[in-house]
Amino acid sequence: MSVTQVPGACPLDCPDGCSWQVTVRDGEAVALRGTPDHPYTRGTLCVKVNQFLEHTRAPDRLLHPLRRVGRKGEGRFERISWDSALEEVARRLSETIERHGGEAIWPYQGTGTLGFLQGLQGRAGSRLWNVLGASRHDMTICSIAGLAGLRYTLGTSTGIDPESLEYSRLILLWGSNPLTTHHHLWKVIQRARRDGAHVVVVDPVRSRTAAQADEHLAPLPGTDAALALGLLNVVLAEGAEDRAYLENHTVGWEAFRERVLEFGPARTARETGLAEEEIVRLGRRIARTRPTAVRVSQGIQRHAGGGTALRTLACLPAVTGDWQRPGGGLLYSTDGYFGGNREALHRDDLLDRPVRTLSMTRLAEGLLEVDDPPVEALVVYGANPVASSPDQNRIRRGLAREDLFTVVMDHFPTDTADYADIVLPATMQPEHLDVHDGYGHLYVTWNEPAVAPPGECLSTTETFRRLARAMDLKEPALYAGDEELAGELLDSRHPSLAGITVDALRERGWARLSYPDPKEFAPYADGFPTPSGKLEFVSETARADGHDALAGYVPAAEPGDGELARAYPFVLISVANHFFLNTVFGNRPALRRRAGGPSVVLHPKDAAAAGITAGDRVLIGNVRGEFEAAAVVDEVVRPGVAMTAKGHWPKLTGGHGPNATVEERDADMGGGAVFHDNRVRITPLPPRGDDSSED
Repeated sequence: MSVTQVPGACPLDCPDGCSWQVTVRDGEAVALRGTPDHPYTRGTLCVKVNQFLEHTRAPDRLLHPLRRVGRKGEGRFERISWDSALEEVARRLSETIERHGGEAIWPYQGTGTLGFLQGLQGRAGSRLWNVLGASRHDMTICSIAGLAGLRYTLGTSTGIDPESLEYSRLILLWGSNPLTTHHHLWKVIQRARRDGAHVVVVDPVRSRTAAQADEHLAPLPGTDAALALGLLNVVLAEGAEDRAYLENHTVGWEAFRERVLEFGPARTARETGLAEEEIVRLGRRIARTRPTAVRVSQGIQRHAGGGTALRTLACLPAVTGDWQRPGGGLLYSTDGYFGGNREALHRDDLLDRPVRTLSMTRLAEGLLEVDDPPVEALVVYGANPVASSPDQNRIRRGLAREDLFTVVMDHFPTDTADYADIVLPATMQPEHLDVHDGYGHLYVTWNEPAVAPPGECLSTTETFRRLARAMDLKEPALYAGDEELAGELLDSRHPSLAGITVDALRERGWARLSYPDPKEFAPYADGFPTPSGKLEFVSETARADGHDALAGYVPAAEPGDGELARAYPFVLISVANHFFLNTVFGNRPALRRRAGGPSVVLHPKDAAAAGITAGDRVLIGNVRGEFEAAAVVDEVVRPGVAMTAKGHWPKLTGGHGPNATVEERDADMGGGAVFHDNRVRITPLPPRGDDSSED
């Protein structure tokens, strides 16, 4: 009997980017655990990923190529060979190019895996799409508005080292729920608390994390920038601004100071729905506590002013001088710390001319309205847009076009796969080679294939190599093997990779990037990568891009007053599900049982006013669409806010989900989505089996 421990990495869209080990006995994966000696993972995985091996063996896993035999959306297919599938895909893509050029092809990639070889971080497949001249896919669904906003203030979107939060004395978890979305950070925070740190959660709902924090503020969704300005107003009133830091390390302070003075506690309370006393209390704590760290997650930038919110939040530790202190500053993403040679993977030099860019969160628009040229071929991988993207109903109409050739590469028959002409079975993480970093830590991880793929599943890289061969493409770079790709990625002179080679990484399975110890690491103590070299309260780059040059506040596009609010009295926010990750695991029976069915949480006052009691079936909707859920009545949400959880598969839970109500509209920066700038009406439905509904 042969037993080995194979190093790997969780591939999912989570900042923790966990290092794991797969126990393999006689060629079969029999156990999975977090890597015991990893400084961040520390031997544990989350409730979702603990069952990953069982997920790879699920009975509904796709194991063979399929061709559609029913109408689009029905999910009826017949099994075909790989040769037949690739021949058809190659022919249809070639015909599309002959009619309209390569831009009529849209490679639609999501965050199903964040790997540099197989997934999003390395833009898997980009070499092929560049050779074909396909449209460029703009990944706008997750964090783009916040990334864009931070770059105006900091010159980068890369924040502080999460492990340095152990040395913080005030931690603001702003729109962040690490107990659900990145629980290893909570362990760092707990160590800080043992040394006296005070933890405040700023979130419209009392999340699992908020319930365990020292303090919780629940502002109205979309008012985070107003709250940040109001807190800074209190800091100024206390005379606690770090004048030396402001003079030496920032640009535009006097102009920003005048903006801060506009947001006194009374105005801030009106904007945010908080009490003045809450604002003053937290502002005074910020004024006197060093170092202060702000951890911001993606939820707060999913509204009309999302980019501005991150831009303004990054100003807070500048006013207090915390950017110069280990354990001080702001954390949104750490992705920029990894200095791998991404360009070598992308090979954008293979593109012979500029091509158009199509936005991930405007899929319906791209399929129904773009016509120069029209999108005639859609290749979806690592994504389930029918369940995950805005304007679900129009997306379905676009995917139902008979003249649209759609290929879906996936592990399971998702709602999106039901619309495919060809479905291609993809390998899962224990079955292929990959390299990962994390956007919530400073480590790089090697994922060694532990077992052979089941059935006829192929990796993303191998699928694209075979497709290139089926299309008789001659570019040698299209046929690079996975180990060669990994070598090109790590062949970098960036100092973060000093001493990190393919052989060394493969042997140990992980490595910390070459940065100082978190206790001593303040990455922007001496300046920022902005045009001025300083933190920019006033950004001429922002002005040139058509934004306010001065950091500030952009309110919701669907505000809480006026005719729209009277017709649709609730702001609907879709939070992370504790048992799913986006729509991954949404088909896993054990996790579905633990998650429960679709629900919407209302404050008791709102429920009483609407005639809704706990357990009632309700209809949540607006002019864009609607979905059904069970009502939960609880004070974890503030009045005027309704909370649901994302991740349910519509086909398994009634046919529609929260994104049926979300408008296909951009945030202020980066083209980000506006999932939380979404007003709805909620009405009770008759009990199931009751035929008394009106005609």
